[in-house]
Amino acid sequence: MKLGLHISNFTWPEGVPRLGAVLGEVASAADEAGFERISVMDHLWQIGPIGPPEWDMLEAYTALGFLAAHTKRAKLLTLVTGVVYREPGLLAKAVTTLDVLSGGRAILGIGAAWNEEESIGLGLPFPPTKQRFERLEEALKICRQMFAGDETAFEGTHYRLGRLLNSPQPLSRPRPPILIGGGGEKKTLRLVAQYADACNLFPGPELQHKLDVLKQHCEDVGRDYDEIQKTVMVPFDLGEKGERAGEIIETLTRLAGMGFQVGHGGLRNVWDTRQFEIFAKEIVPAAEAL
Repeated sequence: MKLGLHISNFTWPEGVPRLGAVLGEVASAADEAGFERISVMDHLWQIGPIGPPEWDMLEAYTALGFLAAHTKRAKLLTLVTGVVYREPGLLAKAVTTLDVLSGGRAILGIGAAWNEEESIGLGLPFPPTKQRFERLEEALKICRQMFAGDETAFEGTHYRLGRLLNSPQPLSRPRPPILIGGGGEKKTLRLVAQYADACNLFPGPELQHKLDVLKQHCEDVGRDYDEIQKTVMVPFDLGEKGERAGEIIETLTRLAGMGFQVGHGGLRNVWDTRQFEIFAKEIVPAAEAL
């Protein structure tokens, strides 16, 4: 099992003047510790479960470009891009740029978006749920087409593109992987079966049920369920002195037994890079052995 570091909070003790420097140190430490990927949220305001909207938040793709320059191995992605925040042609170009500049380490994480408050606040489109999912499906088609170098015009219900030129092409082969976030059983997991290389789910008692639903969608569309990488959010709370490392390993062991291949998690006080020593010595090797 592989580990992903999810950075969702940028309100750090040394403040904004040192935010860039500390983020670079965090990224380098995570990369050296063996985290297989590093992700950020695609939000412009902080979200309620973490803190008030006024807390510091960085724009996702600018941040990922910065992270690319401070890492050598880790894959880079959003968990996940809100489809209505960027036109699909621009999104495909942004992910391609990240992939080229990082040496082929980009993943497109994408979803239907949910944060109406920040959308209204900053003047971003936030259509009804049905339309957001329609846009998501069209965006997936557009990104796949652009990643493949197919310049044929696209005529959809919501998006019309005259020429899908994408030069340079991504370095990742056959293309940057596409991860769809969310566990919606009727729409989201169906789109995973049809278009994605990976899913990302939240922990809870329904996890196995969500996997079963995804498997059924795969059967319905003629997709090999085993082709899809299963990823899940995992709490990485080490405790004050690393005393909870064993609990994290137990959780990862259980999830690996269910078929999950990547566990994404955030660290409390992520700016304290000493925590990555525990991951490098104990948790990453244990996870890779699962």
